[in-house]
Amino acid sequence: MRLLRIHEVTNLTGLSRSSIYKQIKLDNFPIGVKITNRSTAWPSDEIDGWISQRINSRDPVNSLGPNQCQLGNEEAANGE
Repeated sequence: MRLLRIHEVTNLTGLSRSSIYKQIKLDNFPIGVKITNRSTAWPSDEIDGWISQRINSRDPVNSLGPNQCQLGNEEAANGE
């Protein structure tokens, strides 16, 4: 485990700095660890866990790629 600074957290999550702090305020994101009076960092395992949680909680129907679709029972039976 290592401590990630805000720029690393924004790169890993795709969230902006302000979105991260908003999600912390809403209790939807891990709270950072004060490493100095003016510096905050996040444990990498907590950020990895947050990302994994987002992936695992997504709607399977909406998680298909742009060129993929789910076949209905009739289409699947007909090989379409």
